[in-house]
Amino acid sequence: MKSKIFFLTMTLLLTHLLMAGDYEKDSFRTNSGKEVTITFIKHGSLMLTYEGQHIQVDPVTLFADYSTFPKADFILVTHEHGDHLDPKAIDALTKDNTRLILNPSSRETVGRGEEIRNGERLKLTDAITLDAVPAYNTTPGREQYHPRRRDNGYILTIDGLRIYIAGDTEEIPEMSELKKIDIAFLPVNQPYTMTVAQAVRAAKMFSPKVLYPYHFGETDVKSIQGQLKESGIDVRIRKME
Repeated sequence: MKSKIFFLTMTLLLTHLLMAGDYEKDSFRTNSGKEVTITFIKHGSLMLTYEGQHIQVDPVTLFADYSTFPKADFILVTHEHGDHLDPKAIDALTKDNTRLILNPSSRETVGRGEEIRNGERLKLTDAITLDAVPAYNTTPGREQYHPRRRDNGYILTIDGLRIYIAGDTEEIPEMSELKKIDIAFLPVNQPYTMTVAQAVRAAKMFSPKVLYPYHFGETDVKSIQGQLKESGIDVRIRKME
């Protein structure tokens, strides 16, 4: 009987681990040679891991069973739309010392956490800083989706490695001010965020070393690779529809 219980327990544990680990991952080195691993969950949902610390970005239970993930040290929310802000996912990832960091309208929706506005910076640890940057629509008729000054994009600087997570936005003039971006996530989900052509133009504005189209739904993003072939930008397609 004990052996059967042990076998069942181990089977459930392995299943649990596989569910949490069944995602594409890429790893990058920081300035001091440490590793940052990015887990590509789906849509706008990502997990970044550095030195045993886990940063969840826009976790949503529609895209993952977050009970199978490690508890988060930091949870970042870009805006209050249901495919980015999900209290159930936040609850599943929260431990006693988790820091929940949101744009102001999301903070108002969930009633807890720390708000951060465009242009503000937080020091998360000695090695990690977070900058909130603008994210909004510019095309006439689309402004209502993501109005200016409401939502956030984020720049995470992890031991010198700079990661830009754009949130829901079109190409905006502020992107030309981005400096030394190593990794960028740009949304390509017309008509709510960028068209393919807009994403190509946006990437050329600040020339990240690595570009991941994300949040792309049914948009065919493969042509971005060809259009940026001569730019020196390494365009990587992952399962972020």
